[in-house]
Amino acid sequence: MSLKNKAIMSKAISGFSKLSKSQKIDWIVNTYFSDSENAKQVLKQYWNDDKKIQQLHDEFIENTITNYYLPLGIAPNFLINNKLYTIPMAIEESSVVAAASKAAKFWLDRGGFKTRVISTTKIGQVHFMYHGRLEALQNFFNTIKAKLISDTEVITKNMKKRGGGIIDIELIDKTQALEGYYQLHASFETLDAMGANFINSCLEQFAKTLKNEALTFDNFSAEEKNIEVVMSILSNYVPDCLVRAEVSCKVEDLSENKSVSGHEFANKFVQAVNIAKVEPYRAVTHNKGIMNGIDAVVLATGNDFRAVEAGVHAYAAKNGKYSSLTHAKIENGIFTFWMEIPLALGTVGGLTGLHPLVKLALELLDKPSAKELMQIVAVAGLAQNFAALRSLTTTGIQQGHMKMHLTNILNQFEANEIEKQKLTEHFKTNTVTHSAVVKAINALRIKN
Repeated sequence: MSLKNKAIMSKAISGFSKLSKSQKIDWIVNTYFSDSENAKQVLKQYWNDDKKIQQLHDEFIENTITNYYLPLGIAPNFLINNKLYTIPMAIEESSVVAAASKAAKFWLDRGGFKTRVISTTKIGQVHFMYHGRLEALQNFFNTIKAKLISDTEVITKNMKKRGGGIIDIELIDKTQALEGYYQLHASFETLDAMGANFINSCLEQFAKTLKNEALTFDNFSAEEKNIEVVMSILSNYVPDCLVRAEVSCKVEDLSENKSVSGHEFANKFVQAVNIAKVEPYRAVTHNKGIMNGIDAVVLATGNDFRAVEAGVHAYAAKNGKYSSLTHAKIENGIFTFWMEIPLALGTVGGLTGLHPLVKLALELLDKPSAKELMQIVAVAGLAQNFAALRSLTTTGIQQGHMKMHLTNILNQFEANEIEKQKLTEHFKTNTVTHSAVVKAINALRIKN
C-alpha cells in the first residue's frame, strides 16, 4: 500500500455507529484536530444542560456529537387575513428578520396580506418497468385499481377518519422518455400532516399488490407477468399543493418620503419583477430572497426546508425556463404584488411534536393547521421579496445589509462592548464594508 493510501486509510473506521457518544468524539478529535482538547471543548459547550432535552436531540439523527445552533428570531406585525401574527424565523443570515419585520410594518398600515389555499393535493409514485402490450397493462390496471386502494386500508384507516387519504391512482405511460418505464401516479390528501411516511407506506403497498396481482393475471403473457418495481416514493414536487399570498394598495399610498413618489416606486418595482421573469440569472437570486423568508419559518416550525426548496424551484421552472415566483402589476391606480407557490407542510408528526422550540414556534402562531401554516409561510416569502426589491430599486441592497452585517464583522475581530458602541456610532454616517470596518477598528485600537 502506498504512503498516500495508508494516510487515507488511517482515517477510516469500522463500527463507528456502535461507539458511545464520548467514544465517537474522542476518535474524531484525535483523528482530525491538532488541538484535540479545544475541539472537544467546543463540541461539548453546545450540549444542553438538561439531559432529557439533550437525549431528545441526540436521537433525532444518527452519530450525534453535539448540537448546531441557529438563531431563532421573530418578526412581528404581520397582518394576514385581518389576523395579527408574530412569525418565528430560524436563520443565520443577517438582515432577513429585520427586512421581513420592516415589510410587515409597511403593509400593516395598508391592509395587510391576503392569502388563500388553492389546493392541497400531494403526489407519490410507484416507478416500474414493463415490457409488453400497453393495452394489456391498461386492462390489468383497471382490474386491480380498486384492490390497490383496498389493500392499504390498514394504513389509511386513521387518515380517512380525519377526512384525508388516497384521492386517486393513475397509470402513466412514460415509455417515450425511457423504454419500458411506467408509473402508478397517486394523489393524496394528508390534512395537517406533511404525510411523507403515510404516502410512502401506501406506495410500498401499491407496489406489492401490483407485483403479486401481475403474477396471476390471465391476460398477461409469461413475460408480461414479470413487472419490475424500481422504487416507490413520494414526490417533493407538489404543483397541486398551492397557496397564494398578495398585497395591494393605491399607487400613491406606496410613497413613504418625498424623494420617491408612489408612482415612481411602483413602476420601478414592477420592472424589477419583470426582469426576474425573463432573466434566469436574476430570477435565481430573486427567488433565493423569497426562500430566505420561507426557509426560516419552515425550519422554525419543524418542517422539511430541503423538500420545500426543491419543490418551489422546480415550480419556478414549470414553463420550461426558470423564472420569478412573484408577480406585480399596476391596474386602475392599484399596485398589486402576489405569489402562488407549492408548499407541502405539516403541523403534526415529525419534529412538530418532539422539538421543544418547534412546539413553541407553533404555539406562537396560535397552533395553526397545515393550511394556515402554508399561508403564513407564503407571506414570509412575499414580505422578504418585497423588502429586497424595495431596497434594490431605491437605496440599494448593501446599505441596509452591511449595517446588519457590521456586528458579525466586529465579532470576528473580538471587539469589546466599548469598541462596538463607538464603531456602531461611526458607521451610522459611514459606508460599511469589510475593509472599512477593519481599518476603523485598527485605528481605534492604536488610538487607545
